[in-house]
Amino acid sequence: MNYLNTATAFTLFGKARKNEIYVDKSLLIEKISGKIDTNSQYICITRPRRFGKSMNVHMMGAYYTKGIDCSSLFENLAITRTKSYETHRNKYNVIYIDFSRMPDCCNKYPDYINSVIAGLRTDLQEAYPALKDKTYFSVSQMLADSGEHFIFLLDEWDSVFYKSFMTQEDKDAYLSFLKNLLKDQPYVLLAYMTGVLPIVKYSSGSELNMFREYSFMNDHKYGQFFGLTEDEVRELCRKHKTIPYEDLAYWYDGYRLHDGTHLFNPRSVNYALTDGVCLNYWTETGPMNEIADCIEHNAEAVREDIVHMVTGIPVETELQGYGASDLRMNSRNEILSAMAVYGFLSYYNGHLNIPNHELMEKYQHVLSRDSMGEVRQIVEHSKEILKATLDENSEKVAAMLEEVHDLEIPFLQYNDENSLSCVVTLCYLSARDSYFVEREAKSGKGYCDYMFLPKKKGLPALILELKADDSCEAAISQIKEKGYHQKAKKWADEVLLVGICYDKRRKIHRCIIEKSAAT
Repeated sequence: MNYLNTATAFTLFGKARKNEIYVDKSLLIEKISGKIDTNSQYICITRPRRFGKSMNVHMMGAYYTKGIDCSSLFENLAITRTKSYETHRNKYNVIYIDFSRMPDCCNKYPDYINSVIAGLRTDLQEAYPALKDKTYFSVSQMLADSGEHFIFLLDEWDSVFYKSFMTQEDKDAYLSFLKNLLKDQPYVLLAYMTGVLPIVKYSSGSELNMFREYSFMNDHKYGQFFGLTEDEVRELCRKHKTIPYEDLAYWYDGYRLHDGTHLFNPRSVNYALTDGVCLNYWTETGPMNEIADCIEHNAEAVREDIVHMVTGIPVETELQGYGASDLRMNSRNEILSAMAVYGFLSYYNGHLNIPNHELMEKYQHVLSRDSMGEVRQIVEHSKEILKATLDENSEKVAAMLEEVHDLEIPFLQYNDENSLSCVVTLCYLSARDSYFVEREAKSGKGYCDYMFLPKKKGLPALILELKADDSCEAAISQIKEKGYHQKAKKWADEVLLVGICYDKRRKIHRCIIEKSAAT
């Protein structure tokens, strides 16, 4: 069998259960089982890559597929304690298709789709020999004539759209295939489909409009089953003890469920706990280059937004989703929507943010691209201001801030404190190679503007406090009085207290740098 009642999902879920790091998401099954053979039987879950979509499909395939006994895989999982567990366990004909799997030497759409169709035809004829005696012009006819009912588990439905050989005509043909297979077919008990991009990205609206689609932007029902919640990550840290929770939160937290619950990238948490080190795991996969190229080709539309988010300032916007049928990402809303769909931005309560340090590293490289204009120049010189700070050359620090301000980039003009923060962030961007940089960092009796914590021994910690129309001396006093240096004790023996002020009337910067023991 290729797709019908195979052991593939059972085998893959079995491997996942053997992993040292596993988080129980089995209660998703209870929610999905309630949709079987109802008017809500068409469900599409779209999430960024590496957020557990395929893992959950494998789990459901193992659970629903008849002819398999999955009881050993679900032992001690939450679903076994529900009333419906035995009702649905291994009771259904399941058609499981991973659409990301390509035939050998596939360089055109007919090769791709014909392999899927051939596999389905073969499976149905083997399972129901009477179907061999009749000629069928579609798989849907064969399914109907079988007299059976089926659960469809369709993983990575949109993967073929990334292939260079796909034309618009091919995309339309693929949508028609899915429509004919699933829409208004009495043999469909459940159609559960996953992907990265929403259906409406490619569909004109009618082909697959029977699906209820749940994305990062609108999922109030299934969100907790994709990604890891704060409680789940804390429990993993208690069990494995390889990395403190705070380190994982800094690197991989930053997404939100509809109720504000923190959500972590599961692939990265898994790798970090397994390897015992926090690194940039997830963003090496997926279309980050594609998004960077979109930013580059339309830099004027989103340059200010990117700078603000790198600075730590949320961008307020109402995204309508990545939903046009022929979206070219020319406008600000289109680009930002796409970045949220891919998971490169976190969207919650009308605000966009760069989710975490893992992604922040990538955006720093985006600011170095030619398309960023004068912003790129600032970034290129950011090593100089860090060196001047470490040398305690306060006059040079003030002079370099002055130079950036004099560039007269509109969104870097000092209309508010956020503008000053943007300038400081850009001027110190290269410091992120050597420091963990926290804005509005909690320490002592309050929150300092910037905390630079060294990644390697030998460097001092840096605490930056910004003031507008006030003195640098007042900034230094605030650092001392509120004990901002307390957090630095775990990271360095010395700390440099940096007070930066801007006089709006005289339009000049001043800086004071004072060395102190981190006690």
